[in-house]
Amino acid sequence: MGKVGKRLRAAREIVAGKDNVTVEEAVSLVKQAAKADFDETVEISVNLGVDPRHADQMVRGVVGLPNGTGKEVRVAVFARGPKAEEAQEAGADIVGAEDLMETIQGGEINFERCIATPDMMPVVGRLGKILGPRNLMPNPKVGTVTMDVAQAVKDAKAGQVQFKTEKAGIVHAGIGKVSFDAGKLAENVRAFVTAVNKAKPSGAKGTYMKKISLTSTMGPGVSIDVGNAASEQ
Repeated sequence: MGKVGKRLRAAREIVAGKDNVTVEEAVSLVKQAAKADFDETVEISVNLGVDPRHADQMVRGVVGLPNGTGKEVRVAVFARGPKAEEAQEAGADIVGAEDLMETIQGGEINFERCIATPDMMPVVGRLGKILGPRNLMPNPKVGTVTMDVAQAVKDAKAGQVQFKTEKAGIVHAGIGKVSFDAGKLAENVRAFVTAVNKAKPSGAKGTYMKKISLTSTMGPGVSIDVGNAASEQ
């Protein structure tokens, strides 16, 4: 096992012994422990009491963070004719149909959000094995299969975050930057947790939300008291 650098050791000392703290204290600790020489992303992870192998326990949703993510999101849109024009006017980075499908099949995927009009899904469906594992497949449940492509593009650009359970029953997302005001980061944390709570599936049994942790890109994690984070907004 390699040596722990001075920077990481100092960061760990800041959060040592601080477990199950309030959202506000977690944000403060993460900001203090962020020692990298770039503006680190603040990331949240939520461990859920679900088994996503069962369809009725899959957790999936979308949330518009009140203060955005601080990250520029590249958006691709599958659309034709007037809808393609609407997407371009709304700020989509890539717009196309079969040509876009062929570009993706060729291994070029330089976007973080994919939106499609319903009539384009037969084309997009051929990309399931490519887009699915990357959580990029358009889905009506999260508003990325829609006729209102302009609004979908604007929402994506404004800091809308999608979430989906991984195999271990964990959902995670970037909810801001270390440079954000602490109060704004706390608001984003609570908005994300509230959205995950609302997305509780019918098949969830026992304790739904088991653990919440906050960290920065290069920093140590801090656990948040679940009851505090899930409190009413």
